[in-house]
Amino acid sequence: MKKVPDKKGRFGVYGGMFAPETLMAVIEQLQDAYLTIGKSREFRKELAYYFKYYVGRPTALYYASDFSRYIGCKVYLKREDLAFTGAHKINNTIGQVLLAKKMGKTRVIAETGAGQHGVATATAAALLKLQCEVYMGEIDMQRQALNVYRMRLLGAKVTCVKSGSRTLKDAINEAMRDWISSFSNTHYVIGTVVGFHPFPVMVRDFQSIIGKEAKRQIIKAEKKLPDFLVACVGGGSNSIGLFFPFFRDKSVRFIGVEAAGKGIDTDYHSATLCKGRPGILHGNFSYVLQDKNGQIHPTYSISAGLDYPGIGPEHSYYKDIGRAEYYAVDDRQVLNAFHILSESEGIIPALESAHAVAYLIENKKRFKQDDIIIVCLSGRGDKDVNEVARIEGIPL
Repeated sequence: MKKVPDKKGRFGVYGGMFAPETLMAVIEQLQDAYLTIGKSREFRKELAYYFKYYVGRPTALYYASDFSRYIGCKVYLKREDLAFTGAHKINNTIGQVLLAKKMGKTRVIAETGAGQHGVATATAAALLKLQCEVYMGEIDMQRQALNVYRMRLLGAKVTCVKSGSRTLKDAINEAMRDWISSFSNTHYVIGTVVGFHPFPVMVRDFQSIIGKEAKRQIIKAEKKLPDFLVACVGGGSNSIGLFFPFFRDKSVRFIGVEAAGKGIDTDYHSATLCKGRPGILHGNFSYVLQDKNGQIHPTYSISAGLDYPGIGPEHSYYKDIGRAEYYAVDDRQVLNAFHILSESEGIIPALESAHAVAYLIENKKRFKQDDIIIVCLSGRGDKDVNEVARIEGIPL
């Protein structure tokens, strides 16, 4: 069996390095730095220190007893909402910003949708004393105003992107343009497992702490591996972080949940793996939402963090080889899950994470009483309360 990924970052036919010629030298520099500095004992020791004493790892694997009774089997929540800054994004940003500093960079840039990656990048930059600029779509800035202020409070410059759909895709476009002109002193902290190699592998490796911890924790709690892992999928970092450490455990089934938005058969969704086809976006070959002419299709989701027309190449590979199953839930189902988990467990999930919860609620007849499920609760829902209240017509 061929090694996956190969030296060019290919997961089967997916992945690769489709980058402008002006960036090839800095991409190769980054790849070399990750394979040397990033794999060194000194780097891993320093990263482990920040994970433990700054991020607050390990995060809890919580047995959700009331929600389990509602679903009809054992459901554990991997509590990434308890990580510092309120989501899994900090795992990756601490790693990348630390690597950037050791490479001699003085500035970092990032894109953000829901704002969680932007906040996490601004936090890591403040900690490690690098300048920070975050690109964010105008629509996302309106629905995630709290996170915009948090980034500015942390010392980051937040640049409003008013082009295109004014959401995550366009924020990535602007960050790429910045990096092309500033790479001599700037590192681009991509927030998910997309982009050209080595980003999908590097981000996955930093996020794999989720699955590594979950595996140890579930064996301690249940003396066995889980039957299912369930996680939301936008670009795919929290889900691949949970899935990857279990890849060779064939008894464990992976379920990724995308955003069906206003309906999987409408034009208002972000279900890339369910409705897309292979193409090139932001530097790699993967599944993409595109029209018959190959133009990127506009996306929509109630969740800013899932509103992206592409997907990490490793997820595309998992789909094609049948290692993971991918489904989509719509906004109505997500709002229902948002309320049910809040009321049953006293845990308010991020709207992104509520997609994974919604899949269980909508498909609870699929599971047997003795099944064990781990759900990645990728973030907390404080950031979404105002938006949900607005959608539901509740004055604050």
